[in-house]
Amino acid sequence: MKTLVTHIILTVVGSYLFFSHTPYEGTAIKASIVGTILFLLLWLSSFIYQRSYFRKLPKAFLLFLHFSKEFITANLRIAHDILTLKYHMQPTLIALPLTVRSDFEITMLACIITLTPGTLSIDISPDKKLLYIHSLYVPAGGVEVLKQEIKDGFEKRIMELIA
Repeated sequence: MKTLVTHIILTVVGSYLFFSHTPYEGTAIKASIVGTILFLLLWLSSFIYQRSYFRKLPKAFLLFLHFSKEFITANLRIAHDILTLKYHMQPTLIALPLTVRSDFEITMLACIITLTPGTLSIDISPDKKLLYIHSLYVPAGGVEVLKQEIKDGFEKRIMELIA
């Protein structure tokens, strides 16, 4: 994960330095192309010193795609609820049993849940086995279905990424 962040920072800084003093049209497109090439070169060079990077980058991308899908779906659900006359919200508090154990994994899961509209991470139990979540919408199957969606979605992908 540190390598990915380092490569992204180096790519942005390298692209900025390469095109910082050129006032020509199309500079943003050229900087994007150079940034992409620079990132790919850094990514390929990491094969020499860190092989797990090649496994984790696609998993990070899949986590990002899953989060994006959930983010858009939740926004549309809330927008629909605001624009219609009927009240669709079913606010509830749930205690989600955690499979993730490290502080980083728990924090990442709590942040992703909080960033998704309609859900909010409230607290974690002192023994770090339960995450308390407030949700505005409960699926048709009830609270257990919501718990399973979070466990099969975000928690599973975070565990795959960190493992």
